[in-house]
Formats: sequence, structure tokens, C-alpha cells
Amino acid sequence: MTSKRTIRAIAGLACTAALLVAGPASAQTGGVPGGTGGTPTEPTAQPSSAPGSWTVHKAATWYGPGFWGRSTACGTILTPTTLGVAHRKLPCGTQVTFTYGVASVTATVIDRGPFHKGYAWDLTKKVAKRLGFLALGSGPIQATVSPPPTTP
Repeated sequence: MTSKRTIRAIAGLACTAALLVAGPASAQTGGVPGGTGGTPTEPTAQPSSAPGSWTVHKAATWYGPGFWGRSTACGTILTPTTLGVAHRKLPCGTQVTFTYGVASVTATVIDRGPFHKGYAWDLTKKVAKRLGFLALGSGPIQATVSPPPTTP
């Protein structure tokens, strides 16, 4: 069985490789946690079936209403129907499939955040609602990260 330390190292290397290929993102704007419950959990990672992607279990929050109509760090105008996610380091355009309970939603990295310690993801309100995560507000969630395709 693979140790947590090894799994974290592999996930870290994969994330670093994705960042080196895509380059850094621009300006930072953050989200606001949508709820009060939940304690950040210890992250775990495992390989995904898709090439170049990986799965992690980390804490998330959701945001949106106070930022609707504003431009995100990646240039998207945030609306009530936006299916997106904020992450501190993943490149803009990275596809992330979130699974919570039996629901699964794919979102694109469109913003920077969350800026609260212990949280890895800031889901838009629409993503949180589709997952059934809205009432929870914050807590652990499974995410499968697929880096954006590289252009030759």
C-alpha cells in the first residue's frame, strides 16, 4: 500500500508539472466562503484513469453572490449560472470534476482562491448547488483534476 507521504509527493509533482506547462495566471480575486460548517480535512491523492489527471480529497467552500457581475482572475464575468472554481495555483482553464455523494459536476478553473487556510477549492454557487453541497457550505470534497491541453 502506498503511504500518504508518497501520494502527496506524486500529486505535488503532477501539479508542478501542470503549472510549468501552462505558465502562471494573472491577477487575483478571491471568493467568500458560503457557509460556516465543516472542518478542513487531511488531503489524500490517488491516480486517476485519465492520462495526466489525478484525484484528491480536500476541503472546499463556495462563493458567488457578492462577486456576480465582476471579472474573475481568468477574465470570466461571474454570473449566477457560471460553472467554475477558484484555486490558488492551478492554471486557468484546468478542468476539475467534483464528486460529492452521488452527484458529479465538471467545472473550469476561472479564479484565484480560496484565501482561507485549510481550503483548496472555492466552488461557484451553481457548482455547489448541482452537487448538493450548497447547504453544507464547506467541507471535504473529491476532485479529479485534468490539466488543460498543451498547444504545440
